[in-house]
Amino acid sequence: MGLFGRERIEAKTHEQVLLMRAAGLLVGQTLRLVSEAVRPGLTTKELDALAETHIRDGGGVPSFLGYHGFTGTLCTSVNDEVVHGIPGSRTLIEGDLLSIDCGAIVQGWHGDAAISVIVGGREAARPEDLELIDDTEASMWAGIAALAVGKSLYAVGEAVEDSITASGQRRGREYGIVEDYVGHGIGTSMHMDPQVPNYRVSGKGPLVVDATTVAIEPMVTLGDEANRVLEDDWTVVTNDGSRAAHWENTVAATARGLWVLTEVDGGEARLRELGATYAPLT
Repeated sequence: MGLFGRERIEAKTHEQVLLMRAAGLLVGQTLRLVSEAVRPGLTTKELDALAETHIRDGGGVPSFLGYHGFTGTLCTSVNDEVVHGIPGSRTLIEGDLLSIDCGAIVQGWHGDAAISVIVGGREAARPEDLELIDDTEASMWAGIAALAVGKSLYAVGEAVEDSITASGQRRGREYGIVEDYVGHGIGTSMHMDPQVPNYRVSGKGPLVVDATTVAIEPMVTLGDEANRVLEDDWTVVTNDGSRAAHWENTVAATARGLWVLTEVDGGEARLRELGATYAPLT
């Protein structure tokens, strides 16, 4: 069937979306807490313990912990690690590019989101790393803004690719868009149909229906997008050693507009900047 052979979109009720907001908000709050704690000298395992405590204290369960044997609450991917880095004894140093992926379950419903930060703050970053982080985040928001009831789901990937291409041209470089790992449907399971590409694909694609919930998550590299999985069977690294950034949000699209379930403000500020309709359910 190929990568995008499974195209069924499972619509939620508005009441179910409200339940997903509880999980998404806990994820967003956890990522905010962890990002504020990041500093040189911490290990990725210490950040992971902070996240697990916050999720459990908030009435949730970590989505990742135990998932197919994964041993962390977070995925902590450093520098050339694209995604699925396992928290452990690695000590963070100033200037590291750290991508943090987090998932939580509340009352059976999932939230899933990721951010990328510089250890030591933006002033400690290489300029190209800051540009990579900012441009990857911008591409995620472009993809979110393209999600709309009645439109093809593939509009998301088109918008992500167009955003990254335009950013690369402005910077005078060619970014790599990782194609082996894509976004996904989400609800009572963390990974559900449909898959959500971060680039153009052929075909019309499934139509977005009222109360569609998906995770949109571009992963972008400073070099070639070719990658491999390390011997731990989880950590994905770039083949050429170039650094990577990863951003993700869980988003609900209804006939009224968009609600970013894993953003603390529901995505209101960024959606309004982009001219997209912010439409939380009440």
